[in-house]
Amino acid sequence: MENINWNHWLDLAVGFAGNIVSAILLWLIGRWLIALSARLLDEQLATRHLDPTLRRYAHSFLSVTLTIVLVIGILGFFGVQTATFAAVIATAGIAIGMAWSGLLANFAAGVFLVVLRPFKVGDVVSVAGLTGTVREIGLFATTLDTPDGVQTLVGNNKIFSDTIQNYSANAVRRVDLKAQLANSADHVEAIRLLSAALTRIPNVLAAPAPDVGLLEFTALGPVLALRPYCAPEHYWQVYFDSNRAIRETLGAAGFPAPEQAMVVRQG
Repeated sequence: MENINWNHWLDLAVGFAGNIVSAILLWLIGRWLIALSARLLDEQLATRHLDPTLRRYAHSFLSVTLTIVLVIGILGFFGVQTATFAAVIATAGIAIGMAWSGLLANFAAGVFLVVLRPFKVGDVVSVAGLTGTVREIGLFATTLDTPDGVQTLVGNNKIFSDTIQNYSANAVRRVDLKAQLANSADHVEAIRLLSAALTRIPNVLAAPAPDVGLLEFTALGPVLALRPYCAPEHYWQVYFDSNRAIRETLGAAGFPAPEQAMVVRQG
């Protein structure tokens, strides 16, 4: 039986341990440099008042890209054929892309949402059949807080491929209401009283002035359309106060309540 060359195996063990330590050191130093680069980039973008969502995108993209470069660099330092490794990464990327096409579609849609900016954090929007306040525009999904206090995540691709309504984008928003009058009611007097009442409601804009007019006729009587204008953040306050003004104004003026009239004929 041949004698074991312990010195040879000891050299191999020392060399292997040295490689492991070197790899760990390179990884730690590399990650520190990556974190430093990402932080410097974020500070530079913040000084230029760039959108926070776009800054997170840039931070994530830089961190992921430099981490891949770091891994390839460490493997190349230890003699691994990085060209082959890069080809493996590319192949794996294609396979993952095919398997996760929906996830990548959400990512791509998120980029377009940040670049085109149909809405921003804090806006009240209606997207993908949901209405709520935008809390965050993420890499793959957008987070909404619905009016009933439910945090909801919606895929970015679903948002971008559907109709987007931004209720906070314009400075003025119209409140649409109706007032049903009785057939015997004086609609001219009702229009005068309600026009004056709307102007007294807090946060109703003087310009454009509130609109009050005949909208349609039903079996109960004429229907008035009331359209006060306000800032988007005051919409629901104006909505509820206008409804109360309709009830109180017509009631105080003695307007009759609408009643369904039925005519019965006997042959």
